[in-house]
Amino acid sequence: MASGGRRVTIATIAEAAGVSVPTVSRVLNGRTDVSPETRDKIEMLLREHDYRPRNSRQPLRAGLIDLVFHDLDSPWAVELIRGVEDVTHAAGVGTVVSAVHRRTASTRQWLQNLRARASDGVILVISDGAGPVHSELHRLNVPMVIIDPAGGAAADVPTIGATNWSGGRTATEHLISLGHRRIGIVEGPKNLLCSRARLDGYRAALESAGIRVDRRLIEPGDFRHEGGFAAADRMLEREDRPTAVFASSDQMALGVYEAARLRGLRVPDDLSVVGFDDLPEARWSSPPLTTVRQPLADMGALAARTVLRLSRGETVETPRVELATELVVRESTAPIKPS
Repeated sequence: MASGGRRVTIATIAEAAGVSVPTVSRVLNGRTDVSPETRDKIEMLLREHDYRPRNSRQPLRAGLIDLVFHDLDSPWAVELIRGVEDVTHAAGVGTVVSAVHRRTASTRQWLQNLRARASDGVILVISDGAGPVHSELHRLNVPMVIIDPAGGAAADVPTIGATNWSGGRTATEHLISLGHRRIGIVEGPKNLLCSRARLDGYRAALESAGIRVDRRLIEPGDFRHEGGFAAADRMLEREDRPTAVFASSDQMALGVYEAARLRGLRVPDDLSVVGFDDLPEARWSSPPLTTVRQPLADMGALAARTVLRLSRGETVETPRVELATELVVRESTAPIKPS
């Protein structure tokens, strides 16, 4: 808004920048046929004047949103894409899916591609590097939503997650209810908020049951099959090995299966295993995996609805939303055998 309460218009910005109204419109729509110097000047004025379109219900500028991952090599990503696509397809909006592969150069390339075309909003599913991306998207006046942030996001950025602490506690309580006392955990990446919350839930369940938390039963992992296998291999070589393992992702849980198999241990007769996510492969594993269902498709759908609302100039009442998790009991857990 201009001083005195007058609404800032495109014509106001054009006059201040000494350019035509169509030139300002091209910048607003992400067109590339504007010189970098003119673009920077116009974007600076848009920020200074806190420019907002007159009609908050105007059609979407581009009919596209961006969905950005670090990697696309997991069924976890596929479930999120499915949820996003359900919403964008119904809204008549396209989805551009990108992977930046945890490299700064890839992120720069994606941002360069974004500048070369219009985007109505961005959904980020990246564990780090969101800060610089947020700054650039703010400069481009592109709204952003983050799924499962690594830590505290900027106050003006909505985030979508799941009740990871509750899920970690529920998984551990299930194993305790079956009589297990030596319960190992394979963590997710330590830099992720969801990993830390699942570990804290595990600790809370043990402490509530009066079971001492044994640091030797806490192994690092990476949410991948290989990480679960390596962590379980270390735990199971101990003479006082755990009788149950909570893996912080389904993929790591299947890695635990393989480590147990190679040692001649049977799931769940010799080792109970609980995962986290409830990916499609969980119910088809052998035995079918007991796991904590994370509503991944619903998280993607909510992120898409949120970013579309922001693109229309609407406000979001709750910046941080956590969707409920749920324990799904299958055949990978059983009561502990009498010694």
